[in-house]
Amino acid sequence: MRGGGLWQLGQSITRRLAQADKKAVARRCFASEAELKKTVLYDFHVANGGKMVPFAGWSMPIQYKDSIMDSTVNCRENGSLFDVSHMCGLSLKGKDCIPFLEKLVIADVVGLAPGTGTLTVFTNEKGGAIDDSVITKVKDDHIYLVVNAGCRDKDLAHIEEHMKAYKSKGGNVSWHIHDERSLLALQGPLAGPVLQHLTKVDLSKLFFGEFQILDINGATCFLTRTGYTGEDGFEISVPSENAVDLAKAILEKSEGKVRLTGLGARDSLRLEAGLCLYGNDMEQHVTPVEAGLTWAIGKRRRAEGGFLGAEVILKQLAEGPSVRRVGFFSSGPPARSHSEIQDDKGNNIGEITSGGFSPCLKKNIAMGYVKSGSHKAGTKVKILVRGKPYDGVVTKMPFVPTKYYKPS
Repeated sequence: MRGGGLWQLGQSITRRLAQADKKAVARRCFASEAELKKTVLYDFHVANGGKMVPFAGWSMPIQYKDSIMDSTVNCRENGSLFDVSHMCGLSLKGKDCIPFLEKLVIADVVGLAPGTGTLTVFTNEKGGAIDDSVITKVKDDHIYLVVNAGCRDKDLAHIEEHMKAYKSKGGNVSWHIHDERSLLALQGPLAGPVLQHLTKVDLSKLFFGEFQILDINGATCFLTRTGYTGEDGFEISVPSENAVDLAKAILEKSEGKVRLTGLGARDSLRLEAGLCLYGNDMEQHVTPVEAGLTWAIGKRRRAEGGFLGAEVILKQLAEGPSVRRVGFFSSGPPARSHSEIQDDKGNNIGEITSGGFSPCLKKNIAMGYVKSGSHKAGTKVKILVRGKPYDGVVTKMPFVPTKYYKPS
């Protein structure tokens, strides 16, 4: 990118994250610096050159001394360490925790083997997405899940409301919100080798989507082989008093190759991986089918329903949705959220929800929703940026191939 390009990239990502934040936390007044919550790693971020910005009521690093471009590329070539402690981890326990959760999400939780997990969506009565979440069946009476920071309050209120009703009918389920723990995401090709230095458990036997409770660097951690970058990696729930020491140990064992990385590069990475940002690419009026997450609806759930909005979602599965989330390559300036998409005759066929310049592909990428029929790869479109039309083409996602660690 030419002069000012890196600055523009950083500014656009800041805007994109802020847009998602504003949508997810409706009518939230902008918090002053004093009102923002801080993770236990806040001072560590500042000491390491973190540029702190408000996000979902928290003060979080958008980048460090590296540019967002360099950080993105380094994650794919070596590795990145993210503080994602603003996200909310919680456990559901009790003999009825699985049937309870299945009333609220589209996943086949019953069908998960203990120690495995999946991406799922909490739906409302109209089939729209309240939030997306990674859920793990620890045991048949223990589910661990993580919800988005910007959705925490509404998610917890939603779960609590339904839990009270469920328990009033004799259901055995309780919850614990893990505010005593912090969450680190270690991502990239060096994630496995580096973390292996800090635990005696053989991580080569822990595959994508799998979970284990184990000792890492002397602390009892919840370890999930997952992430939000398209790379191999882990999300590590660690007792907050051990979080800074663990972060230091990971960086030290990598000999400088794994770098602290902020929300800016995290957003570039997830966009390159074709992953949704809630508040931009998924909202309360968008169903999982429209969002391209049909694969997350378990086969048994498709047959039986039994979750909120099932009637709407199962009808879309049978008849096809009216709109679909797709990827784009485009010319000219990068497309941004709310950029209009037109067909070759100038008719409005949809809207961009996320877009930017890909640090790894060195070209513009975007995702958005178009009318069914205009969703096939290779379809030529015009994307309006600041009122001017630029050439675009529908493309399959992910833009950058994923490298999840799966059995060969």
